[in-house]
Amino acid sequence: MKIRKLLALSLVFLLVLGLMTGCGQSSEPAKEEEKSGGEESEEKKIKVGLVYDIGGRGDLSFNDSAYAGLKRAEEEFGIEVTDLEPSSGGEDREQLLRLLAEDGYDLIFGVGFMFTDHIAKVAEEFPDVKFGLIDGAVEDIDSNSNITCLLFKEHEGSFLVGAAAALKSKNGKVGFIGGMKSPLIERFEYGYLAGAKYINPDIETFSDYVGTTGEAFKDPVKAKELALKQIKSGADVIYHASGASGVGMLEAAAANKILAIGVDSDQSLTATDEQKPYILTSMLKRVDNSVYFTIKDFIEGKFQGGYRIFGLSDDGVGYAVNEYNKDLISDIQPKLEELKEKVVNGEIKVPADKTEYEEFLKTLK
Repeated sequence: MKIRKLLALSLVFLLVLGLMTGCGQSSEPAKEEEKSGGEESEEKKIKVGLVYDIGGRGDLSFNDSAYAGLKRAEEEFGIEVTDLEPSSGGEDREQLLRLLAEDGYDLIFGVGFMFTDHIAKVAEEFPDVKFGLIDGAVEDIDSNSNITCLLFKEHEGSFLVGAAAALKSKNGKVGFIGGMKSPLIERFEYGYLAGAKYINPDIETFSDYVGTTGEAFKDPVKAKELALKQIKSGADVIYHASGASGVGMLEAAAANKILAIGVDSDQSLTATDEQKPYILTSMLKRVDNSVYFTIKDFIEGKFQGGYRIFGLSDDGVGYAVNEYNKDLISDIQPKLEELKEKVVNGEIKVPADKTEYEEFLKTLK
């Protein structure tokens, strides 16, 4: 009996041991499989978001330039991108920025100075997210901040196209149409007027603004009315800094066979066939480069907060030459390049506001 009991207990022990060994063998491959699956999983893509200003993508100007920089980065770096358009009045700018931050976006751009307060607020709520503010300046930030303000010397590029306008004007009268009346758009205005006056101190100039709110950047009907008024007064070259509203100015110029100057993007490339012959040039504001290089810096771990300013010296601003306008502008290009060199080396200090412009006029012979 004792022997039988010992044999039975031995069999039970061997059975349990076999089961335990079997379980141990089957669990190891599962662990290896799990480990292997983790190693094969793709790395998380960098996510970059962009929120347009009023006018949105398709404005053939400022917003489209920002989009071009975003798409270039997407194609070159394989990042994940999203671009969002605010409501017609832009009331949801902050909401859209926060939406992207909450959705795990690593770098977020706000296109336009109207984003300044919104980005400052959302950036404080999301300290681990980086933000790029185009055309706005948040106070009290430095290289360690999570906000980089991308600014431009619009007055320098506008100076060159103002000179071009005066060199091409036959009537001795040129015009400017701005979008929203603001210090930013006044930099375009006074730089342009200074360029025209530098070439011809006696030239007559006209300046008009579409409005005093963000809506002024998407009112081509009003811009066309202002252009027609200036044309009636004798202007034969008109420059605009009014976003999507500028489409109206281009229409008026072509219909009346006078010269127009575009802004931000090379507007000859997107104009209609009827308009192309009348676009002298465009003042290029390389928003696309500012977006692209900010993304590149972020990917390379070189993102810095604070302020970055683009001007004539680094081709942050300039004027357009393409297959459509090269013959129209070729005769004045040497003079424009001469003026560019003088601005870059400091021989000409271009005014950026009314006070500086009035002082500038005193220096002209």
